[in-house]
Amino acid sequence: MKPKWRPSLGLVVFAVFSAVMAMPLVGLFLFRLYDNQLIRQTEQELIAQGATLSALFAAEVEAKIAAESGRTPLALGAPEPPPDATADPAGRYHPVPATLDLARDDRLPPRPDAVAATTAPDPRLAEIGQHLAALAAETQKTTLTGFRILDPQGVVIGGREEMGRSLAGVDEVAAALAGRYKSVLRQRIPNGPEPALSSISRGAHVRVFAAMPVFVDDRVAGVVYLSRTPSNILESLYAERRSVLVAALTILLVTMAIGYVFLRILTRPIHELIRRTAEIQSGDRSALRPLVHHGTREIALLSQSFLDMAESLFDRSDYIATFTAHVSHELKSPLTSIQGAAELLYDNAERMTEAERRKFLRNIMGDAQRLATLVRRLRELAKADNPELGGTTNIGAVIARLREVRIPLAIATTGDATAAIGISEENAAIVLSHLADNAAQHGATGLHVHVEPAADRVRITVSDDGTGISEGNRARIFDAHFTTRRENGGTGMGLSIVCSMLRAHRGGIRLVPSRAGSAFEILLPKA
Repeated sequence: MKPKWRPSLGLVVFAVFSAVMAMPLVGLFLFRLYDNQLIRQTEQELIAQGATLSALFAAEVEAKIAAESGRTPLALGAPEPPPDATADPAGRYHPVPATLDLARDDRLPPRPDAVAATTAPDPRLAEIGQHLAALAAETQKTTLTGFRILDPQGVVIGGREEMGRSLAGVDEVAAALAGRYKSVLRQRIPNGPEPALSSISRGAHVRVFAAMPVFVDDRVAGVVYLSRTPSNILESLYAERRSVLVAALTILLVTMAIGYVFLRILTRPIHELIRRTAEIQSGDRSALRPLVHHGTREIALLSQSFLDMAESLFDRSDYIATFTAHVSHELKSPLTSIQGAAELLYDNAERMTEAERRKFLRNIMGDAQRLATLVRRLRELAKADNPELGGTTNIGAVIARLREVRIPLAIATTGDATAAIGISEENAAIVLSHLADNAAQHGATGLHVHVEPAADRVRITVSDDGTGISEGNRARIFDAHFTTRRENGGTGMGLSIVCSMLRAHRGGIRLVPSRAGSAFEILLPKA
């Protein structure tokens, strides 16, 4: 079955934190764009108002010149600069684009105060300035735009304040007196304390100044100098409160979705694994089952590895408990027999005949031999439980080694005896020698080994011609210390050693049906 695809923990964390980091960055970017848009909108409005006042100014100056043709002509300023190559070729339009940019343009200090003028303004221009100031004052009630009407020398001739003083030293005014439109951003001087929330908007701390030259007969006849604070972003957000509410709800839903993702993919399976750990610690074997929700691939692998380890520990604990009980029983019987025989010899040595003493000594020697065999088997079992892994061999080499130690069985092979198997020759010899010893104890005279290589495994069938295994004992033959020949020195650990050795090499063994004797099927990985 193909494993179910699950996102990795790294992928989930990357996606979640990317989304979390993107939201404030996008918010700041949008605020910045919106601030800039408000600045451009304010400048465009100043350009429109300035163009209107400039046209009225120019018309009144032209009318004044036409009406006083015999008098001293008005003193005009710098000549109009040559037209831009990109302007309308027919000369019908002279658009003035809004160019201010919060990111590019420096924010200048507050506008310098007007200084005393070196020359008084022409009375005729002053009259025009007062007339235009009256019109601009009415307009200001609606547009909230501050204004100054300046003569060709930069002297204020129209406005509520600074009348008769010069603004010619101001950068944007100087550019307009030279015939060029110019706008700047200057630091705003607040009329009262700033609201705390206005700090989120850069545009709330600046004021837009625009100086537009007035041309008559291709010369500068004056300057319309305007200023206004851009709309506050908070006011704009309030005006768009429905859209802002929708955006806030969207962010809230996205945040809740992110929280649910963390809960579903990370937190929930981790908490379930913690609960399962507590259940396993209390000895509950039913907790050894897969988690209901794994979340990520790493958590699925972690939980499965943990459960496999816990199951292995349970099995090891059961094995140790059973092994201890069996070993205690196996050691107790011969020790008790030895102790009893020794006590009888000690207490009745003078009254015993020579034959009786020899009988008791034979019993002691037999039990001692049984203990020695048991200890040797225990050592072999310990080695089988923790063998030195690695190495390769083949059945032909293993059988040749067994023949050298003169096993009392005739061994025949069929199949591919040269097929390489993933186990060392020494460990493979331990497996086959125990199977041969088990067959010899059950009256076998011959052993047949058939080798059949498969895709990634090698199947080895070991059969004998002995008395076989009774139906009632078939299910218990691999249990540690189970034997039907205890009176003949059997310890019941031979097949346990075989199972442990094969399991350590990722192999296995099972009893298979046979017409005579017994037969075992061994599976080992192909080298």
